[in-house]
Amino acid sequence: MQIKKEPQKMMATEIFKALPFCVINFRAVERKNENEDEIVVPRAVAAATGHVHPVQSQERLFQQRVAAAPGFQNGIGAQQMANQGMVPMMRPQSIAGLPQQPQTVQPMQRPVSVPSGMGVQFVPVCRYEDSQAIRATAFHPSGRYFALGTNSKQLHICLYPDIKKTQNRPTSHESTRNAEVALTRPKQHRGSVYCLSFNPNGDLLATGSNDKTIRLMAFNEDACRIGAEMELTCHDGTVRDLIFIESSINRSTILISGGAGNCHLNVTDCNTGQSIQSMKGHSAPILGLYTWGQAGNQFVSCSQDKTIRFWDLRQQTATNVISPGHNKSHNASPVTSVCVDPNGKLLVSGHEDASVALFDITGNRVLQTFRPHGDEVRTVRFSNAAYYLLTASYDKRVVITDMRGDLMAPLMYLPVAEHSDKVVQCRWHPHDFSFLSTSADRSAVLWSLPNR
Repeated sequence: MQIKKEPQKMMATEIFKALPFCVINFRAVERKNENEDEIVVPRAVAAATGHVHPVQSQERLFQQRVAAAPGFQNGIGAQQMANQGMVPMMRPQSIAGLPQQPQTVQPMQRPVSVPSGMGVQFVPVCRYEDSQAIRATAFHPSGRYFALGTNSKQLHICLYPDIKKTQNRPTSHESTRNAEVALTRPKQHRGSVYCLSFNPNGDLLATGSNDKTIRLMAFNEDACRIGAEMELTCHDGTVRDLIFIESSINRSTILISGGAGNCHLNVTDCNTGQSIQSMKGHSAPILGLYTWGQAGNQFVSCSQDKTIRFWDLRQQTATNVISPGHNKSHNASPVTSVCVDPNGKLLVSGHEDASVALFDITGNRVLQTFRPHGDEVRTVRFSNAAYYLLTASYDKRVVITDMRGDLMAPLMYLPVAEHSDKVVQCRWHPHDFSFLSTSADRSAVLWSLPNR
């Protein structure tokens, strides 16, 4: 069956001890060589290549609030702040381990807390609740929809709301409206939906599951309708992640998927549904895949085997292998998520040991490692202009790190959203300064910066 598309170095030397009410453990970073060139990514790279992202109004508003927030000032390092007796940020009580005040929750509503006492915070715009944990989410490239995959085997496609009409809403979770579901498939898989993705044109949607299958579907954006579909059975274990690439090799859309079982990467031609390649290299389950704007036929994978591998569809084996644990600046830990900046210069990886590592791809070196979370990191993603890094963790928090300026200097970060259980995945909106988070608390929440 054919699916026809619709037309259209850095070694941490100190972690500040957690003080009561202190939300951020800033990590001081020492340089290998004071004369070494500063790495300023992505802004310097963008300027050098003549490709500078416009700053959207919401992102500019966030920058202004970040600049005014205590502990998030540009140019002030962690040690300098400590020497000046500055308190970085106020920790929300729920994170500090202090008793929470009883809350009155409406029936069938699981709490999504908005961190308090912070200079910058996002508020919940809408939410979807399920009977089981929600694992996967993805925005349609147009930004009009977002898809959700659940442990209850379901696929939901929801309408993206007009956030301009909701940014002045109260911050309490009781008032958060329900997401508007445009399409539901109650039996998308025979098991949990572990991953999903739209292709860059938005006319294909794929989901992967622990039933070892992939569902590849044509998607009509105007009607929000699923068209022709096929089931792919090229995996012998849980499908953990999948991505689309518009390949220049045969001018077709390629689906790349990976997971458990034999830990191979499977390459599928979306026009025919035929597997055209199996790429070997990982020795443990593949946990994440990523491709970027200027990648062409390239992509990157990360694994439980503690390695990150770069691949090219024109080659059978990895073109580069990064083993962060082999660098003295980072202990060996499984790599759970990975992303690359739009220019392909900087790679960021999230790890089971709660750390995040920055890797200079051109220089083939780890820039630094820091720990913005207290438990396993599950998502790392750049914002659209790559000025900020979004990370999500089993510590129930979503954190934003300021990536502007010298990436070999201490980075400033702060939590901006929180669930009542583990956060599984986060994704930025393709145009707006908003993001989605999914959680083991059985909810998916759309967050946006309030306009006040």
